[in-house]
Amino acid sequence: MYQPKVFLITGCSSGFGRALVQTCLDAGDRVVATSRNPAALSFSGTNPGNYIALALDVGSTSSIDGAFAQAIASFGRVDVVVNNSGYGLCGAFEELSDAEIQSVMDVNFMGVARVTRAAIRVMRDANRPPGGVVQQITSIGGQLGMPALSAYCASKWAVEGLTESIAREMRPEWNIRFTLVEPGGFRTEWARKNVVFRDPEKRLPAYAHVDAETIMQAMGKEQVGDPVKGAAAIRQLALLPNPPLRCLLGGEAFGAMEAKLKHYGETYREFESIALPVDIDKS
Repeated sequence: MYQPKVFLITGCSSGFGRALVQTCLDAGDRVVATSRNPAALSFSGTNPGNYIALALDVGSTSSIDGAFAQAIASFGRVDVVVNNSGYGLCGAFEELSDAEIQSVMDVNFMGVARVTRAAIRVMRDANRPPGGVVQQITSIGGQLGMPALSAYCASKWAVEGLTESIAREMRPEWNIRFTLVEPGGFRTEWARKNVVFRDPEKRLPAYAHVDAETIMQAMGKEQVGDPVKGAAAIRQLALLPNPPLRCLLGGEAFGAMEAKLKHYGETYREFESIALPVDIDKS
């Protein structure tokens, strides 16, 4: 018999977060749905035994700790943490201010780091038996650089490196697993609601060929992923006994990664005559 899992999900007001909450509820799981404005969250099939909505600010350690404490008080454990909060910053690199770049890193990287730290502690010390899964919703932009999205991609690459390192620090008896979920384009509200464009007054004529608005419009038209199907896949990954460290999501992501790997495989040895002779000579 299936034992319901307790999911704590960030960024539940739209996109994957919202779809995943409903998917988990429909499947019989228990859900801690978090948002900066939890009163605005609304899902079908909820009751006090399977759902709580909490305010969570990924910039505040006390807010994160409070949400985990309430989750434990309500459901006794947290089995799956899904780091889904984040936003995009769009503009050519030279058009972006330090403050704008710092802001996207604070949310997309440091926010994930804070929630992940709390998740490890709860899964190791509070869950009985210990264990759980931490899913980081990154992006194909966490594997591929994209024009006009340099800061966004940098934040997602940072999460990729952080998570791969953390996964190697876990002791086997803690039974904590990590998965980096790397979606391509999905038909969510992300491009409309969760993308901030650089200040129009900072637009540089030199980057007319990197028009942020045009690039985002084109990306929006090419989105082929179904967020409901994507949410079902994310939940399926969380239930695997040995989930992968990375999983691409959607045909666009697979196509882009296959092209990158093919190019890399064909070119990475091109400069081996420079790269390899730098080691210490063996006596």
